Amino acid sequence: MKRVLFLMIGGFLGAGKTTAIARLARRYVDEGCCVGLVTNDQAYDLVDTRALEAQGFRVGEVPGACFCCKFNDLVQTVEELSVDQRPDVVIAEPVGSCTDLVATVIQPLEQLHGDRYEAGPLVVLLKPEHGRKILAQQPGGGFSPNAAYIFLKQIEEADVVVVHKSDKLSDRERQELVDLVMQRFPGKQVVAASAKTGFGFEALQAILEASAPARRTSMDVDYDMYAKGEAELGWLNATLTLSGRPSGRAFELDRALVALVSMLQTEFRSQQVEPAHLKILGHSDASTAIANLVASSATVELSQASKESVTDARFIVNARVAVAPEILRQTLDNVLQRLAAEDHLTATMDHAQSLRPGRPVPTHRVVM
Repeated sequence: MKRVLFLMIGGFLGAGKTTAIARLARRYVDEGCCVGLVTNDQAYDLVDTRALEAQGFRVGEVPGACFCCKFNDLVQTVEELSVDQRPDVVIAEPVGSCTDLVATVIQPLEQLHGDRYEAGPLVVLLKPEHGRKILAQQPGGGFSPNAAYIFLKQIEEADVVVVHKSDKLSDRERQELVDLVMQRFPGKQVVAASAKTGFGFEALQAILEASAPARRTSMDVDYDMYAKGEAELGWLNATLTLSGRPSGRAFELDRALVALVSMLQTEFRSQQVEPAHLKILGHSDASTAIANLVASSATVELSQASKESVTDARFIVNARVAVAPEILRQTLDNVLQRLAAEDHLTATMDHAQSLRPGRPVPTHRVVM
């Protein structure tokens, strides 16, 4: 029986992993392959899962910790994707603050389940918004050295580094990032790509299918620095409801969504805290919109527009910001009430889970 190709697309928070996975998965589907996707998060209620499901993909989710700490859940989730039809390809999206994936996920998968799964090259997307400053060791990167340590370790262990969001970069900026990676990690395979436009994805798919990676060796990881880097980030997943006031009054879903993200960005700037990624999905019946913020200096992006007016909508908020989680939660609540007052809406926080990620404790760690 042919083994399932298992691919992981990693990268720092806000690197564009979900968009890249959707683009790559669509290419495989168009070629007649059965594709399964697996998302991963420290908390529950994940925007990425909803967004991928809305595009028609089969998606499993591993919430509550990184793949490395929930290895058995990852394997079980992949197996459950095979209930109706065995996938030809499984693409997994690890948590954006996770590293050491070769030793804690790929090597154990090959050793324990190599009869069923073939692990392809580990792809890591380079996030331009923070990558240039971290790689060039410039001040004002927005994160502590501990968080930057995770960013660099992700690139160090990658088989393929993708300079992502190339559509937003000039030729000079793109080449600068490629050069910075090559200077810091000589011999690393680097490609430029944009999931938004499709640029570079034919070349990336060819690399993934060319041959199995060379014999992998685990890298040295300072788990104290790793744990401190993860704990620097406040994690907030919340669901909330916005309704027109008086009851039944319609409002523009896209406008309300962008306004909410923009107001949060203003608050983060005033608090002088750096967002790693803020993603909010708004939906009402068949209408869905998604807005993103990936850095304090970035422009709020409406990555999916609904172009609809609605009388009420449910929002899913996923925020990862370098601030205490209780402050992050209070900031969201304050902004939500201000938005409701200004736009004549009724706002309700239905559920919220805020936390700092705990110390990574991998199920397995294979050192080679």
